[in-house]
Amino acid sequence: MSKPGGGASGGSSGGAPQGGGQGNGSPGNGGNGPAASAQDSGRAAEADLASRLAERTADLQRLQAEYANYRKRVERDRMAVREQALANVLTELLPVLDDIGRAREHGELSGGFKSVAESLEGVAVKLGLTSYGEDGDPFDPNLHEALMHSYSPDVTETTCVRILQPGYKVGDRILRPARVAVAEPGESEESGDQAEDHSPRGEKNDEGGGDNAKSDHHAGSGDGGQPDNGRPPAGGGD
Repeated sequence: MSKPGGGASGGSSGGAPQGGGQGNGSPGNGGNGPAASAQDSGRAAEADLASRLAERTADLQRLQAEYANYRKRVERDRMAVREQALANVLTELLPVLDDIGRAREHGELSGGFKSVAESLEGVAVKLGLTSYGEDGDPFDPNLHEALMHSYSPDVTETTCVRILQPGYKVGDRILRPARVAVAEPGESEESGDQAEDHSPRGEKNDEGGGDNAKSDHHAGSGDGGQPDNGRPPAGGGD
């Protein structure tokens, strides 16, 4: 009877490994869940970090672009202020340059005055001042100021026939337009005046002379003739 009991305990001991096998299987399946959750959390954190990095990068790029535009605007404003100040100074020097030009035309530019004048002109050129205007240039209202007007058969378009005062500019900025005398195509006024001079004035003078002769004749007959009543002069009676 002891054998069956042993068999029973053997059976119970034999059944224990099976139950233990089932117990080891369930903890193994339960261990895969937390690892997957950790991987998902890691991926989400990486995605959030990449999104934040892209956002910060975009902010940095936008800030850099704004700063670059600010520097360009400041540099542009600085250049505009410099050009305006330079134009104001050179504009005040234009009358002096005109006097130097007139003195040169009359042969009065000599000696020390000539050296000073040439130095002043050289400084003005270095600062960017340029003069323009030549006889025969086509008239441009944006560059020239017409002070005299005439007609000429020698031109085919409105032309600057004489430069009265040269124009000055700095770069594209016009400081003073060239003051010129312009001529348009057509007959000159002098030819029209000459045509009027060729009118037959002699005939009018002849007619006037005839009238004067007649008046003189009547005057003479009145002085030397007899009175209208036909009576002789008083001296004849004596």
